[in-house]
Amino acid sequence: MDADVNASLRQFVEQGDTFDAIVLDPPKFAPTVAHADRAARAYKDINRLAFQVLDPGGVFFTYGCSGGISADLFHKIVASAGSDAGVDSYIHERMGGAPDHPMTINFPEGEYLKGLVVMRK
Repeated sequence: MDADVNASLRQFVEQGDTFDAIVLDPPKFAPTVAHADRAARAYKDINRLAFQVLDPGGVFFTYGCSGGISADLFHKIVASAGSDAGVDSYIHERMGGAPDHPMTINFPEGEYLKGLVVMRK
């Protein structure tokens, strides 16, 4: 399905649709740190909506590919989204770039691939 994630998630919430697994892999929201505030709001909004339609016991795969959002900040955004959605969950796994995706010491933004596998209680 090819659709606008915000519109689709909002429609699912309005219709009361729920899912036992969700994969959320949006495009790059923050190519640089200068875009981090706007991107953080966008990540939080779509993650909050996804939490709202995730069944208890469900699994949520959420990803970010924005160099301007660190893995630590991404974790905080997802945690805040879950809290705002009233969902209790835990991180099952943290993910990052594959070994063939080099990162240099002098360019931390090169570690832009990040993901969390979240289990809803």
